[in-house]
Amino acid sequence: MGREEQIIGERLRKIDELRKSGVNPYPHNFDKKNSIGECLKAKMGAKVKTAGRLMNNRDLGKISFSRLRDSSGEIQIVFQDGESPKKSFDLFKKYIDAGDFAGVSGKIFKTKTKETSILVEDVELLSKSTLPLPAKWQGLQDKEERYRKRYLDLIMNPGVKEVFDKREKIFSAIREFLVKDGFHEVETPYIQTIYGGASAKPFKTHLNALDVDLFLSISPELYLKRLIVGGYEKVFTIARNFRNEGIDRWHNPEFTMMEIYQAYADYNDMMNLFENLYEFVAKKVNGTTKIEYRGKTIDFKAPWKRMTMAAAIKKWAEIDVEKMSEKELLSFMEKNHVAKDGDSWGWHVQSIFEHFCEDKIEQPTHIIDHPLETTPLCKMHRKDKLCRLIERFEPFCMGAELGNCYSELNDPVIQRKLLEEQQRALSGGNEEANPHDEDFINAIEQGMPPTGGLGMGIDRMVMLLTEQESIRDVILFPFMKPEGHLSRTPTSTYTPPSLKEEKKK
Repeated sequence: MGREEQIIGERLRKIDELRKSGVNPYPHNFDKKNSIGECLKAKMGAKVKTAGRLMNNRDLGKISFSRLRDSSGEIQIVFQDGESPKKSFDLFKKYIDAGDFAGVSGKIFKTKTKETSILVEDVELLSKSTLPLPAKWQGLQDKEERYRKRYLDLIMNPGVKEVFDKREKIFSAIREFLVKDGFHEVETPYIQTIYGGASAKPFKTHLNALDVDLFLSISPELYLKRLIVGGYEKVFTIARNFRNEGIDRWHNPEFTMMEIYQAYADYNDMMNLFENLYEFVAKKVNGTTKIEYRGKTIDFKAPWKRMTMAAAIKKWAEIDVEKMSEKELLSFMEKNHVAKDGDSWGWHVQSIFEHFCEDKIEQPTHIIDHPLETTPLCKMHRKDKLCRLIERFEPFCMGAELGNCYSELNDPVIQRKLLEEQQRALSGGNEEANPHDEDFINAIEQGMPPTGGLGMGIDRMVMLLTEQESIRDVILFPFMKPEGHLSRTPTSTYTPPSLKEEKKK
């Protein structure tokens, strides 16, 4: 029998003994009057009653210590022979282990080392843990195990909760900024008969009640545009998106993004909105627009740098794509081993940018004026006489795309033509093409005002503002490859009365 199995057996034995003596190791409630944060601020000699998880126990004979932790902090609790009642002291020494939840009552005092502590007068076991915590000196270091068992990660690595507390503040700051600017927060469906709004392969599901196949949302865009048609002028949603794509430090199949649409605006207005929102949130959450990320000082203060995609390629790939033909671009790509995204001048430009430029962009920068082929939902560039560019920009920082924004296409004739082309591409095997959505076309045919649209990766914003390396560090339960679980053979002889009755039946 291994060490862990011995510990489990010992704890189950304690549960049996407690129940036989009339003590319920899993009571229904506890009258917690003080948080640990309040206990730490209380005056010396004050009476307190609090509860939390015991992190480690030290028995020194006539005196015993433990660390009690709740969501507000951690405090030392002390059992002293002659000061703590014998019944409480005995219960702690015999039956309560690190990892258990306990409620304590006592007085605030300071130890000889000046540490604020609780001298325990009464203790109640609130939940007996049967599995031991990871060894303190070893902790929970394996990242895969941390993501898979987030509950243990939160217990053993208190700094993890600070990241998610800050994530919550980021969401609040975003909403504060937008609501103050007159935006309405709305909801869009996650389960859809027709997906769209992004170039992505969807997850497919099935509705048994109607015997129809459905899709999980890859973007809320087409629904939000319907609301602009319906009379809303400023809308946003913070939504879960589901994309059947690769998994890496920037990508998770299920992620959070925000989309914003504003009537009578264009992509220039959206650039201003994007960078002002980032600046506001950074100041609100961190107190500064600057962060340290991978050894670099990044400043989100507006205005951000603006650079055309062609200018970025000229800087880092040292070619002028605006003066090159499709054939010349393809020859350059083959020579430099650039993977193709598609077969056209625009797709070659996009491929060259991704290969040579993305990872070079460190400071917040708007990459503007993208090739026409890259989206079917954006207006043509008003100044491009060759009709090869659209009014689209993507903000980048530290090699990562932070968003995707357009002057939205509102010409129903062109929109229908482009989505029909996308449908043919989808039918021809392009799994990331947009399907034709006739109801969306009908909505545009009713008339949609000039509109600026903005999509923002919220998880990536959280990564940067909390200085985390992976998207899995800012999602409480990131997707993990399924893992087999070994079942343990129970070693407790105790059977609850309800189960005894069930066995008799």
